[in-house]
Amino acid sequence: MTTLFISDLHLEESRPDITGAFLTFLEEKAAGAESLYILGDFFEAWIGDDERTPLQEQVAGALRQLSDSGTRLFLMHGNRDFLIGEDFCARAGATLLDDPTVIDLYGTPTLLMHGDSLCTADVEYQKFRANMRNPQWQQMILQRPLKDRQQMARQLREISMAKNQGKEEFIMDVTPEEVVKDMERYGVQRLIHGHTHRPAVHELTANGQPARRIVLGDWDQNVWWLEARPNEEPALKKQPLK
Repeated sequence: MTTLFISDLHLEESRPDITGAFLTFLEEKAAGAESLYILGDFFEAWIGDDERTPLQEQVAGALRQLSDSGTRLFLMHGNRDFLIGEDFCARAGATLLDDPTVIDLYGTPTLLMHGDSLCTADVEYQKFRANMRNPQWQQMILQRPLKDRQQMARQLREISMAKNQGKEEFIMDVTPEEVVKDMERYGVQRLIHGHTHRPAVHELTANGQPARRIVLGDWDQNVWWLEARPNEEPALKKQPLK
């Protein structure tokens, strides 16, 4: 039995190399796995399930094929694709997870998050995140014409890139105290998340006991995934992006 975790692929038409690597990953790594968890920023942008670009349809079809073969698929929103809805998940054969979610990973309670909510030093972003995750705001946006949403997505991306260039590195990483706070809130000793693009395994203390925070990597230069099996510590793995 194997369970896999990935995040931060940022799939988009301008990066067919990442799309190709993902499709290969499904065939060579995910096929036969018990479960595959995608923890946010799967797509570089998502403006509604009604867009249905060739890329989105290709990815949905590949996921559906994996799901139909018996692998359970789970998808979590990221800060780039928080408008993914139940329609896309139904086409892909995936279950949409809340952020955060606690799962039983072969006997060990494990907290899953995208990770952006942990970056509390970035006060400006947290205010933006609160607005973007508001159901009323999302409903209002989804009611706008598709072309308007496409233009809005381009503008938000440009603004985000400009603001991030001027931020110090520590602001864009997680706040250690927030990590411990969330792990203790959910009573877990293991946390898996993405978002920061800083893949690593961190040892810490939570609930008065040794704990572990596993950060998934982004797919800009390498294919990153976490592989979990019964009676083994999950292993963070990578391969060069071909």
